[in-house]
Amino acid sequence: MKTLTIAVDGHSSCGKSTLAKAIAKELNLIYIDTGAMYRGATLLAVENNLIQGENIDNNKLMSLLDKTSMEFKNIEGENHLFMNGRNIEREIRTIEISEKVSYVSKVATVRNRLVEWQRAMGKSMNVILDGRDIGTVVFPNADIKFFVTASVEIRAKRRFDELKAKGDDVTLEVVMANIQKRDYIDQNREMSPLKQADDAIVIDNSFNTRSEQLEIAINIIKSKCPHLLH
Repeated sequence: MKTLTIAVDGHSSCGKSTLAKAIAKELNLIYIDTGAMYRGATLLAVENNLIQGENIDNNKLMSLLDKTSMEFKNIEGENHLFMNGRNIEREIRTIEISEKVSYVSKVATVRNRLVEWQRAMGKSMNVILDGRDIGTVVFPNADIKFFVTASVEIRAKRRFDELKAKGDDVTLEVVMANIQKRDYIDQNREMSPLKQADDAIVIDNSFNTRSEQLEIAINIIKSKCPHLLH
């Protein structure tokens, strides 16, 4: 039986994960948070002192990844990433990890390894994945591709509010600088840069509520793949 694959790409802090999670819940799909996986690899590098400035000790990181497992678990309706059996969901959402994840995610060997894991997860299930290169690299033949975006100012304010709600001591200026820096790195890295797939459907959610954005996406999915959504 054919499986359904939905790719959700877009800029940093544009609400990709929020949309993908909501679609997964609405249509009973498996949600794979690829960004969390790169954050997990970054946490692994940070905890083992493998990042010096913008430089990563690639060989040691790959050696650690060879002995590492990542899996997603649903806890009280929320998706949590577990690394080697440990819940790292909160640890990977800090500003420190946000500052360094782009350095790790542009390492070719790391990307290849995580893409292998992501493809394996998506082979036998109806899945939705979000990231930077899902529709262009990981699943170029995805049934539906969305490209989500919003203005830098709006993305920074949303991310700032999210971090403050968690009790993090950050300023809006720091968050905005982080997002602009990540955009530049993501769009200009040599391997799998962030770009819109030719057949992706753009959703600019600058002025949409979460429910409005979800309604737009669900209507598109149902119109394109009614035979896969019995």
